[in-house]
Amino acid sequence: MPKVKQGVYEIEINYDWCKGCELCIEFCSFDVLEVDEKGKPRVVRLEACTSCKLCELHCPDLAILVREL
Repeated sequence: MPKVKQGVYEIEINYDWCKGCELCIEFCSFDVLEVDEKGKPRVVRLEACTSCKLCELHCPDLAILVREL
């Protein structure tokens, strides 16, 4: 499970649980996530994250976690 940390937020994605539906990417208004070569989300702009947790709340697989550090 990769964790990406910067400043006050951390995003953890559990690739074993993720089915690659891309809902987390669609709900992110700040383009923090994008699809990787395996069709799974990856963090590309953590500095733009506002910790709104829309990605986490809409994940049907409970595969993404946004935490304040």
